[in-house]
Amino acid sequence: MQTSENATSPTEQRAPIKLGNLLINFTTEFHRIWDSKGSASEPGSFWRPAPAPDALPGYFPLGDFAANGFDNINGNTIVAVVCEDPTADEDKSKGKALSAPKDFERVWKDSSSGADADCTIWRPIPPTGYVALGMVCSNGRDKPLSNTVRCVREDLVIASSVSNRIWSDSGSGAKQDFSAWGIEPPSAEAGEIYFSPGTFIGTNSHRRPAADTIVYSLRMQIPFQISTPPAPPALSGHELPGTELATITQTAGLPWFTVIDPNLSPLDQFQTSRHYRLERSDRYVLVGHGHNTGTAGRTFKWTAPRVQRAESLEGFTDATTIRVVSEWPLYVSNPMNLHVLLSSSLHFSAKLSKAFTHTETSHIGWTTSAAVEVITRIAKKTSLAVYVMESDYKLLREDGTQVANNVLYTDIDSLHLTEYTTETDCSSPTSTQQPVEPVVTDTAP
Repeated sequence: MQTSENATSPTEQRAPIKLGNLLINFTTEFHRIWDSKGSASEPGSFWRPAPAPDALPGYFPLGDFAANGFDNINGNTIVAVVCEDPTADEDKSKGKALSAPKDFERVWKDSSSGADADCTIWRPIPPTGYVALGMVCSNGRDKPLSNTVRCVREDLVIASSVSNRIWSDSGSGAKQDFSAWGIEPPSAEAGEIYFSPGTFIGTNSHRRPAADTIVYSLRMQIPFQISTPPAPPALSGHELPGTELATITQTAGLPWFTVIDPNLSPLDQFQTSRHYRLERSDRYVLVGHGHNTGTAGRTFKWTAPRVQRAESLEGFTDATTIRVVSEWPLYVSNPMNLHVLLSSSLHFSAKLSKAFTHTETSHIGWTTSAAVEVITRIAKKTSLAVYVMESDYKLLREDGTQVANNVLYTDIDSLHLTEYTTETDCSSPTSTQQPVEPVVTDTAP
């Protein structure tokens, strides 16, 4: 049953995700290809992504979308579509990002199912160096046209696993068994996002496909912008130094489907804030300042507080789904069930860069809020200041408004000391930042 059930408004053209010469965008517009009405199976339907040509010219599906039920999915389901970027300055030896399938292999025919219309399911056969990310449905017996879908160059994907069952023809009486299953990406490596575009895998059985079934998701690096960090402070006199200003030093760009926005529905996110910015601002915070006016060295001691709090980090994760110290998916237990329903087709895993999150060696610093003692010896006629780096993380929408609470982190390992002395041969003030080794203890109350 071929019907046109498009969304009432066309997809607005928005900036795509760029992966070399691959462009990824999203659509909420579909054509219904087939449904199981008339058969005795559970309700199921298959849909083809069909973005308006004036909004997303040149974009192709990576496969059809399988739904449990007969409801019209237009306007409330979002899947990825792809396009070749001919202007990309990409290594030509890699070849094009996309290719049409060289053929199709039939996976299922609904003969004797009793459905109102005929159906066949096909697996695209990719050319060498490319992979297929989904299957294609036909409302008849004819093989799909080669321009129905696109295959993706194999370096742009990640091997994945089969997730939950979407639909099966159990009870239909068809001569062949069939079931459609979702695709689940693996846990992301640091600095990357893996996401399934909304396609499905099909098998001639009602049982879960074998564990070694080969399926794929798209992979992308999280875009990071790195700016010049704040200059380490230097004493220029014996006076108490002033407060250092914060500087935005790193920014992570996150696609909308990796973020839960407590003030926007997923459809609003998709339409108004396709990209989010997680900004990290750094500044040096004064731990202590000492002026030794005596004629012999003297020991000084200060307490360096940590600003990170477990409850603040948990609150940020609960509100946004972003996990700062590990990978995160869109977990379905989140109370914003509408978000889960609208974005469930885009399963993902993401993980921030370890340098961005201060977790190059360990994440323990995020779970430790106890202050530390800093003990150091200051030479005669010398002033010394001790600083630590404090980072402030802030999540922003495209319009610059903030999402959820700030998250703060004190990097005790960034201890910085600067001294100023008047004890020189020429009896004139000098400033020095020669290494002064402090003693740091975790015994502060």
